[in-house]
Amino acid sequence: MDSVVHTPVADRLFGQVEIELDHEGGTLRVSGGGLPAVEIRRGPGTEVATHVPIGTRDPERLTLLVDGVQETLRPAKGFLSRRSYRVEVVSATRDRRYVLVPNSTETSRLLRDKRRLGVLTSTGDGKVAVEWENGERRSTAAPEPYDAAVGYALAAAYGTGAQPMWHEALDAVTELWP
Repeated sequence: MDSVVHTPVADRLFGQVEIELDHEGGTLRVSGGGLPAVEIRRGPGTEVATHVPIGTRDPERLTLLVDGVQETLRPAKGFLSRRSYRVEVVSATRDRRYVLVPNSTETSRLLRDKRRLGVLTSTGDGKVAVEWENGERRSTAAPEPYDAAVGYALAAAYGTGAQPMWHEALDAVTELWP
């Protein structure tokens, strides 16, 4: 059985985007649509977490390449709060900081330097849906191809959304109950 999932996305701003997720092999690739190629790789020998599409949230075990240039990838550990499931990218080549952070049980918002670019949805199966901002409000920005490529990669590699803290806390307490 082929563990690689190929998912085409028709993006309204960037055209045809290809997402290739290999959970077992630990690779994710985003290309097409005039976007720079993005690759996230899990290091060999990494213990694989089945609930994380790329297999780990350990930044020491991951590599992010955008058009062949390594950028800094920092997924948070993910525990009680939605914010603890955020994933950050620091782009030295662009002097920008990206954050994908859950804002509901199913969606996450993508920020570039604290300005919202769009809302992404992915259940961790390699499929990603996006609603881009148009940059008309002060708190938003119109996405550029680099932004979109990073956003697709993060959403596909980590999924989107998270339960609210009270729900996670309740689950943690009930796990301890005999």
